[in-house]
Amino acid sequence: MPHLDAPQDRPYPYVYFLTIINDSHESVIIESRKWILRDLDGDVLVVEGHGVVGENPHLKPGESFSYHSYHVIKTDTEARGSLFGRTESSQKLRVSIPPFKMIIAPELS
Repeated sequence: MPHLDAPQDRPYPYVYFLTIINDSHESVIIESRKWILRDLDGDVLVVEGHGVVGENPHLKPGESFSYHSYHVIKTDTEARGSLFGRTESSQKLRVSIPPFKMIIAPELS
């Protein structure tokens, strides 16, 4: 996505799409997220914050929430993440997002 803002030292915006599905029997609220990005050079960037895309999704059993966002990278990178929240009975939860690779198209590098 070359039209998105990116700093000079990480010039490649990589857009990703996620759908969060509540397959439990309780309502849940997503309160924060954490991403760990590791690039081919071995550099690690940790991105943490409240909610997802400025929201704190409240999902009843069977409901889903879809969003897209992006990370800026300098070389091929692997991302892994977690979402944190709580159930309606105040039980804390952590959901792991499986790792995925962000590979720069050859015509861009």
